[in-house]
Amino acid sequence: MTASALVLFSGGQDSTVCLAWTLSRFARVETVGFDYGQRHATELAARPRILAQLRTLRAEWNERLGSDHLLPLDVLKSIGGSALTDDMTIEIGESGLPTSFVPGRNILFLTTAAALGYRRGIADLVGGMCETDFSGYPDCRDETVQATARALSLGLARDVRVHTPLMRIDKAATWKLAEELGGAALVDMIVEDSVTCYEGDRSVRHDWGYGCGKCPACELRAAGYEKYRAT
Repeated sequence: MTASALVLFSGGQDSTVCLAWTLSRFARVETVGFDYGQRHATELAARPRILAQLRTLRAEWNERLGSDHLLPLDVLKSIGGSALTDDMTIEIGESGLPTSFVPGRNILFLTTAAALGYRRGIADLVGGMCETDFSGYPDCRDETVQATARALSLGLARDVRVHTPLMRIDKAATWKLAEELGGAALVDMIVEDSVTCYEGDRSVRHDWGYGCGKCPACELRAAGYEKYRAT
C-alpha cells in the first residue's frame, strides 16, 4: 500500500467518492479544500461533517485519515466573471462554455495542492475531475490534468502523480463506486450531506440529495442517481 496521498476535497459528491477510494488504497490520507469565494459555500460547510462520518464507516479509514487543510484562493473571486463566484445566470456563454466555468480553477487547485504536498511529504494527489459526465470544462480533461502533473513534476523537481478515479466513468458509475467502497452507508451519507448544487441549495430534499434541481450539477447528479437505482 502506497504511503500517503492528498485528496482535493470540496465536500461534493465526486470528491467524497474520491476520498473513500483513496482511503481504500493509501496508508495515510490528508485532505485539502479551497475557499475561492464560491457562491455555493454550503459545500465548504459540508466538509467537516463528511470527514467526521467517514471516520465512523470503517475502522481502517479512521486510522488512515489525517490532517485536513482549507486554503484561501480568493484570487478567483477577484478575477470574477463566473456564475460560481458572481451573481450571474448559468447559461452557455459566448465562448461556448457554461458561465459556471471558472478559468484555471483546477490547474490552480492542483498547483496549490502540489505545493502543500511538497511541504507535507506527499507526492500523490487525488482529484474528482471527470470528462465523461461533466459540464464541458476544459480543465476537467485528462490531457489537462496530466499535463499539469508533468509541469508540477518539473517545477518541484520530483515526481507528482495525479489520480483521477472518476475520469472515465459517468455519474451512475460514481454512485455505484460509492456503494462498492462503503456500502449503503456511504451512499446514504453522500445523499444527505454532500453538496453538488451550484446554488448551494439545502432547502429541498430529493431522492438524490439536496439541491435546486435545476442547475447543471443537480441535473447530472439526479440523472446519475436515477440510472444507478435502475440497475
